[in-house]
Amino acid sequence: MLELGYGLTNAVARTTRGVGDLRRSDFAGADDERLGRIAEELRPRFLAFVGKTAYSGAFGGRAELGLQGTRLAGTQLFVLPSTSPANAAVPRPERLRWFTALAAIVDRRAFSHHPAE
Repeated sequence: MLELGYGLTNAVARTTRGVGDLRRSDFAGADDERLGRIAEELRPRFLAFVGKTAYSGAFGGRAELGLQGTRLAGTQLFVLPSTSPANAAVPRPERLRWFTALAAIVDRRAFSHHPAE
């Protein structure tokens, strides 16, 4: 995954039935300091959060979908819509559009940083 520029980690260590079961304390350890260390050590180009709650839990505030203005050690952050069945209010084509947008950014940036030999 890292060769593709992705970083994967859990924002919350325990499983829940849904976002309504999460507490602010569940995000302890998923703060920007911990994620910053991961970004510093592994150097992914992108770190995507699946769900606004995951991003907001780590950084506070209200998240919007898409590329974020915040970076961690040069790693760009992207918020994707939740894939949870509880997020049925967001139609599948809309969710797919955001995942496709991230893939396009990753591909475009990969090409611009790794010119053909």
